[in-house]
Amino acid sequence: MTWSEMVPLLWEATKESAYMVLVATLLTAVGGLLVGVALVLTDRGGLLALRPVNALLGLIVNIGRSLPFIILLVAIIPFTRAVVGTTIGTSAAIVPLTVGAIPFYARIVETAIREVNRDVVAAAKAMGASRREIVVKVLLREARPGLVAGLTITVVALVGYSAMAGVVGGGGLGDLAIRYGYQRFETGVMIATVVLLVVFVQLAQMLGDLVARRLSHR
Repeated sequence: MTWSEMVPLLWEATKESAYMVLVATLLTAVGGLLVGVALVLTDRGGLLALRPVNALLGLIVNIGRSLPFIILLVAIIPFTRAVVGTTIGTSAAIVPLTVGAIPFYARIVETAIREVNRDVVAAAKAMGASRREIVVKVLLREARPGLVAGLTITVVALVGYSAMAGVVGGGGLGDLAIRYGYQRFETGVMIATVVLLVVFVQLAQMLGDLVARRLSHR
């Protein structure tokens, strides 16, 4: 395959991968944040201590984290079809990407919030802050560097997940690598996709580190 033939394929696959990772990241950030906060609030000594709810959430999160992504990808095919109406393509791949990443990020959120100084929370309570104010203005605000760093790790994982989604026709760079690099023995395509995936990861890591550092200095 010539370079002029390869470039359009790489460009289209890159756009598909960027779309999958971006949308999945946004959905994961929201879902993971909600689940992570719920894990902290419902734990023993939390603002909404509900041990049964906490145990159930913890079990769901642990199950989600224990499944290899390629197995999860296949296992939730009926759910994916119910949500987007198909199991092939970039939109379909976003569903398992999000389902697989939310438990991962939820635990990171939980850890980041638990690292917030308890004295800060106690001071907020003493000043009469409501539960919502404590969560939004104290816990999440103080945990921002950790939350951003954790989201960066999640984005890097999503880049890898999106490549694996290509095995089942999910589109993107992974799909291109399978169809051309592996099945048609186009070594140049395989090398190009690997380089682009590395670039994706490096850009995500650099941006995440930059934001986390700025937040930690405030």
